[in-house]
Amino acid sequence: MDWIILFIAGIFETAWAVTLKYTQGFTKPLFSVITVIFMVISFFLLSYALKTIPVGTAYAVWTGIGAFGVAIIGIIFLAEPANAIRIISLLLVVAGVAGLRLAGK
Repeated sequence: MDWIILFIAGIFETAWAVTLKYTQGFTKPLFSVITVIFMVISFFLLSYALKTIPVGTAYAVWTGIGAFGVAIIGIIFLAEPANAIRIISLLLVVAGVAGLRLAGK
């Protein structure tokens, strides 16, 4: 169950990172509030998962999910480049997260 919680925390990490772009330096109140709410949820869920998952593993997985998610959203919705090196690098992030999950068993 803690791995599912950690995955959800990673989703919220992706969400706050994307909405952070739209705060425009925290000058846009609505996006600023949404970003902070997503941050709090993400950190709370991460801290919950840390009860049973080692901190190094949990943090690496959490940031990996966030990095992957933000990059994919950037490619699909924000017209960021999707060249071969970038896609391969994202697949390496996924492989690293999967490897950490498997190593924990």
